[in-house]
Amino acid sequence: MPIAVASPTKKRTTKTSKRLMDMYERLYGHFGPCHWWPGESDLEIAVGAVLTQNTAWKNVARAMANLQAAGVLDLPSLRALPPAQLAELIRPAGYYNLKEKRLRNLLDMLARECGAELSRLWQRPQPQVRELLLSVKGVGPETADSIMLYAGGLPTFVIDAYTFRVLGRHGLASEQDAYHDLQALFMDNLPQDPALYNELHALIVRLGNRLCKKSAPLCEECPLRGW
Repeated sequence: MPIAVASPTKKRTTKTSKRLMDMYERLYGHFGPCHWWPGESDLEIAVGAVLTQNTAWKNVARAMANLQAAGVLDLPSLRALPPAQLAELIRPAGYYNLKEKRLRNLLDMLARECGAELSRLWQRPQPQVRELLLSVKGVGPETADSIMLYAGGLPTFVIDAYTFRVLGRHGLASEQDAYHDLQALFMDNLPQDPALYNELHALIVRLGNRLCKKSAPLCEECPLRGW
């Protein structure tokens, strides 16, 4: 098997389940493991999830490098930074004044709810964790689910623009579908396996970024051709 999780070996009974697993197998066979999300700690991943809103990861990586070089990638240090200084450090991620406010909102909630140990957050019931994250101004469903899946290892599927695009072009999504509709499509038809969700979402992002482009898609090279 392409990934060391038990779920891909399970026989699914529904047509949609089988199709989604076929999608996973095709993408994994084409791209290999994505090793996503990059970050040395839960906090780094959570910070990156906020900074990546409306920008490319290469810009986020530069902002994260600034924070790393400044030695502030821990909760107390980040919260102690004056707003102008934090905004300047994350400037490469774009919309830096807005993202400084969103990031500080998240940091304040984390400090209030789990002190300096983010691991305390993941010990709560999953619906409560999502509710807390969504209560933070500037954190929407995609950011909340990214933090839960990639930082907390919780079984929730992340939906983004690439997911809508890829599934729409293959008849599994429509313009009327909302975020929760596509999330339910995956979570109702795949095992509740964070490792599988992690890899499949990352593979869809890679497909959308490299081949299934918004304009001039490279359909002849797509591993989902005929899928």
